[in-house]
Amino acid sequence: MRKGFLTFAAVGLLATGSMAACGDNGGSDQAGSAKKPKIGVILPDSKSSARWEGADRKFLEEAFKTAGVDYTIQNAQGDKSAFSTIADGMLTSGVTALMIVNLDSGTGKAVLEKAKSQGVATIDYDRLTLGGSAQYYVSFDNEAVGKLQGEGLSKCLTDKGAKSPVIAYLNGSPTDNNATLFKNGYDSVLKPKFDAKEYVKGPDQSVPDWDNAQAGVIFEQMLTQTKGKIDGVLAANDGLGNAAISVLKKNQLNGKVPVTGQDATPQGLQNILAGDQCMTVYKAIKKEADAAADLAISLAKGQRKDTGQSVKDPESGRDVAAVLLEPKAIYKDNVKDVVADGFVTKEELCTGAYAKLCADAGIS
Repeated sequence: MRKGFLTFAAVGLLATGSMAACGDNGGSDQAGSAKKPKIGVILPDSKSSARWEGADRKFLEEAFKTAGVDYTIQNAQGDKSAFSTIADGMLTSGVTALMIVNLDSGTGKAVLEKAKSQGVATIDYDRLTLGGSAQYYVSFDNEAVGKLQGEGLSKCLTDKGAKSPVIAYLNGSPTDNNATLFKNGYDSVLKPKFDAKEYVKGPDQSVPDWDNAQAGVIFEQMLTQTKGKIDGVLAANDGLGNAAISVLKKNQLNGKVPVTGQDATPQGLQNILAGDQCMTVYKAIKKEADAAADLAISLAKGQRKDTGQSVKDPESGRDVAAVLLEPKAIYKDNVKDVVADGFVTKEELCTGAYAKLCADAGIS
């Protein structure tokens, strides 16, 4: 998928790097320079993960305010029609750069094409729009995220002394290219163990729209299907992981069955502190938002930057200029790193019964 890898240490070069053409700009350079710079951002929902409203919006707003650039950030709340309507409104309002987190590639592609036809520069944020025309893609190395999840589940199973454990997969949305990349990553770790008969492959299902309620129903069906014989759950994010944990609690299996996650949400971290979740993957959203905002601000002003990085769109074969950041595995012994980084506050995390768990984990 990717041609190279760029850590945040290199992202800083975006601020001072040379301006360079990166593929077809659809006339956006001219449009950006002729109009007052304005940035539009469309977030996907607030249900699938707490990150979109709790982190991404906040950090993007901070970056745009610091730069003194006009902006609008709206959330489609999982509605594809609303996503398209929001985009139309932003284009009509005169945005000179548009950043989207697509709900699916079809809807995202249509929005990107409309922006391109109007000379508006575009960025795919966090999710690549397959077959799309965005000039930049800013995200994390998502196969690396999945690999950390696979390695994390394997570590937790080893720590529990599991023998021939049955592993269930709760994958992300089938319309999200990131979910495919996450699965590629954890399959690279777990499939060799299935092939070697060290682990047993159990139920493997995707969760439409990353819907946590559906995830709970799906996992309950998995547990019934296997007659309670699930020994590890590869859940693609913290919301799906919590859905599985809720079902495990009803069956007195929480803490006995390792469950993975992603996003380092307060709920996910609390589940880790309580021993109900094995691990999560921390993605420093501020770094992702800052990198994307830096590019968006330049594009809105009719300027281009060379990221020195690209990914290949597997649908169109197009090379997309990219910034990819490095994820980090989080276990109980390093939950404190997420707090120290300012992503989650002690006040959010260490409430009620979790206060003592935080203290035991060295969170001060």
